Amino acid sequence: MDGQWDLTEAALALRSGEITAETLLDQHLQTIALQQPRLNCFVTLDEAGARAQAKASAARHLAGAPLSMLDGIPIALKDNIDVAGLPTSNGTAELRPASNDATVTARLRAAGAVLLGKLNMHECALGATTDNPHHGPTHNPWRTGFTPGGSSGGSGAAIASGLVLAALGTDTLGSVRLPAAYCGIIGLKATMGMISTRGVVPLSQSLDHVGPLCRSVRDSSLLLALLAGEDLGQAGSVAAPPGWSPETQARDSLQGLRIGILDQAWTADLTEDVAAGFAQAEQVLQDLGANLVPLSLPKFAPGTLQRPALLVIEAEGADALADPLRQTPDAFSDNLKSMLAYGRDAPAERLDEARSLLDEAGLAIRETFDQVDLIATPTAPQTAFAFTDPTPVNQANLTMLANISGCPAITLPSGIAPSGLPLAMQLMARPYDEAELLGAAQALENTWSRHLPPD
Repeated sequence: MDGQWDLTEAALALRSGEITAETLLDQHLQTIALQQPRLNCFVTLDEAGARAQAKASAARHLAGAPLSMLDGIPIALKDNIDVAGLPTSNGTAELRPASNDATVTARLRAAGAVLLGKLNMHECALGATTDNPHHGPTHNPWRTGFTPGGSSGGSGAAIASGLVLAALGTDTLGSVRLPAAYCGIIGLKATMGMISTRGVVPLSQSLDHVGPLCRSVRDSSLLLALLAGEDLGQAGSVAAPPGWSPETQARDSLQGLRIGILDQAWTADLTEDVAAGFAQAEQVLQDLGANLVPLSLPKFAPGTLQRPALLVIEAEGADALADPLRQTPDAFSDNLKSMLAYGRDAPAERLDEARSLLDEAGLAIRETFDQVDLIATPTAPQTAFAFTDPTPVNQANLTMLANISGCPAITLPSGIAPSGLPLAMQLMARPYDEAELLGAAQALENTWSRHLPPD
């Protein structure tokens, strides 16, 4: 197998008979054996279950009856997403056996995906470094000792290093897109409610999403098509409107697209590498024919939204995790318990004010699409950083806009910084306009190509 393959290339090789599902799995298991001790991506590796699934997939391919393009593809899931028969830790010391699949797991299983196991994460998904106090840190494949981002850090690192061809993560203020950006891969957050969160340990019912991480834009489109769809058993799940499509809107250029660029209030704290990289990315947008439109959110700045968003998450997380916190308090770190206690004890009027502010900001963000087709930003104000460095408080300032507004957003690698670490651009679209979002991302990916860490 070519170590540079994306999911789509591997799927085509399976269909043509160039490789079997069992051989593909063996190659990934070999890579895991080599890389897991250094990276620490997996919390649970289900080799026996994966081999049985790969054997069944190989038989279907031999009979000319694969279940889908994902049949036989090795995939893993963040450890807050239930997989029947495997424990779910949610990044804590408690290993809760899962008796049922999450909706997204069931959809992967029905498509014939080979489910390899569960991936490391930031404790309870409340943080963005994946320096886990119970399972150890997951390291960035580009540089040992550096964060892969979070909270879906194990997912990002596993794909960038070739342990799996795709993974699922969760995203509350950017926890799919931040690890994708830091690890140099693709991360997609769909419109709020498009992908079910049933069977996923909740953190914030008003902001949580499930999203795919993968190596290419076309892979993210393929996974979105599989995962999206109304789940009648999940509150907040929505059906796609008439005409909605997960397919990338074919584009050789960005000609005619109006792409919004946020004003300096949102870009003043970018590191030098990120600022220079985004300036180059803006030029690429223009070279591809886009019309760049200055945007302002005059009533809002990063500092006005970050704390209210965290307060809502801490309060909703305290409620969602109340039972395990009471039953197994030693399974949680003191730091995590302190954050959740802060949200639990927040005065009701303060929480109401925070929610009201986020609702107002979400509306303002959605209204900007009266002026533009897409919004482009750096994904994060910085590249990946060392675990020994202070954690930047502004990591999610740009990604949170899509969660607050419910808009779809994608991150894709836009180059390599002088430091040797990946740079990334985020594109955001109006709700349900995933086709436009993915089409523009595809045009950019064709220009920038893939960026994978050196062997």
